[in-house]
Amino acid sequence: MKINASEIRVGMLLEHKNDLWQVLKTQHVKPGKGGAFAQVEMKSVNKNTKLNERFRSSETVEKASLDEVNYNFLYDDENNYFFMEPKSFDQIQIKKDLVGEKGKLLTENLEVTVNFYNELPISVELPNQVTCKIETTDAALKGQTVSSSYKPAVLMNGLNIQVPPFIESGDEIIVDTRNLEYVKKL
Repeated sequence: MKINASEIRVGMLLEHKNDLWQVLKTQHVKPGKGGAFAQVEMKSVNKNTKLNERFRSSETVEKASLDEVNYNFLYDDENNYFFMEPKSFDQIQIKKDLVGEKGKLLTENLEVTVNFYNELPISVELPNQVTCKIETTDAALKGQTVSSSYKPAVLMNGLNIQVPPFIESGDEIIVDTRNLEYVKKL
């Protein structure tokens, strides 16, 4: 789908120079002399390279159309995560490096959204919040002020996060998957 260069936003996927690019930063510039343009920093989805490109406001760019499909997480092995489509029971496998650190938050039957581009999976979106259990955490220090009272904790899945002082080992908490931060205690 063609869009105007002034409509480019952070997070969009663009087809440019025979590759798929994710927009990291965009800045619209209107110099005193000459036409306005958009300065866009992009990262290649396939090659993991970065590109800074300048588009005139009158130019159009190709926005990639993605297919979003809901899948349930099944299990993982050394290199891949395995998902099942709940309606058709079709199974797919996605490489662990595509999912990244957030893959540790996957639990059995967790519903995720997989984005496909030309029938190839390019990203996995987890729900915004998931439930996790605390494996270990430090004891809270007496007299510590509330504003600085977050302490380190290790979740059962191995992730390290910061939690408030009243959280103890064995507690169940909700974690925000977008920034891997503590939300609340269950």
